[in-house]
Amino acid sequence: MESGSPLGDYLRTRRERIRPEDAGLPPGERRRVPGLRREEVALLAGVSTEYYLRLEQGRDRHPSDQVLESLARALQLDGTEARYLAQLARPARSARRRTPRAEKADAGVSALIDQWSTPAQVQGLYLGTLAANPMAVALNPYFAPGVNTLSALFLEPEMREFYRDWHATTAKAVAYLRSLIADAGRNDDPRLIELVGELSLRSERFRGLWARQDVRHSTSGLSLIRHPLVGDLDLHYEKFALAGAPGQMLVTYHAEPGSDSYERLQLLGHLAARGDAERLPPAAPPADARPTGRPRGGSVPGR
Repeated sequence: MESGSPLGDYLRTRRERIRPEDAGLPPGERRRVPGLRREEVALLAGVSTEYYLRLEQGRDRHPSDQVLESLARALQLDGTEARYLAQLARPARSARRRTPRAEKADAGVSALIDQWSTPAQVQGLYLGTLAANPMAVALNPYFAPGVNTLSALFLEPEMREFYRDWHATTAKAVAYLRSLIADAGRNDDPRLIELVGELSLRSERFRGLWARQDVRHSTSGLSLIRHPLVGDLDLHYEKFALAGAPGQMLVTYHAEPGSDSYERLQLLGHLAARGDAERLPPAAPPADARPTGRPRGGSVPGR
């Protein structure tokens, strides 16, 4: 049950994910709820049960820095999660709301990645593709400029086939979105509200993941892909923040030299150069990276 307090809701979801034995406590019997009990978190954090209860129920929303650090240790939060906890407890004051400006990729960066033989794209704060080189589009038409890759991930059936580990990929994507919101302090951003609102309405998978409130700022990893022309690809991805463009990330993909994936990626490059990659089903990018739904409310759902 949600408390109406973003801080309280986050404490509850983190508490429910920890097994007592993982926190050095006996498993006990007759547990009616998953994870730790409130009194166990209070014990581990060195605060009173009544005080912790007030925090989780939203009756006290201003814990001290010392209490936040103790809660982070008790709930076994990593660095990103601890910063997110602190951001919920110390939300930035909202400035006068302005209409968000359209994001644009730097022309120099776009020209640079166009010369690369490996897939590369520039993503904006809202996870829309602002620029992509031909290899990125050959890898996946939904990586084309103007497409919101997060929306496509949840709403386009082809993406379920493209990612061999679609469930893991969707979980990482939502946790990454939460980290972007926390880092930018943009929980009242109209475009983010619209994006989260539309996906919550249209995707049960997104709705469930968003309710988990996982936070991960992963800038590297492995994508398991099934390409319709060249077959299975295991591609490493790296994300680099672009200086002078807050919220924008340069995303690159590469394969281990000498591997089957490396050979298949080279083959894809040859097919793209010959124009054979056009046999792929075309994506239908929207006019911009914004979703079309217009949910009500003035803050990101789940916050």
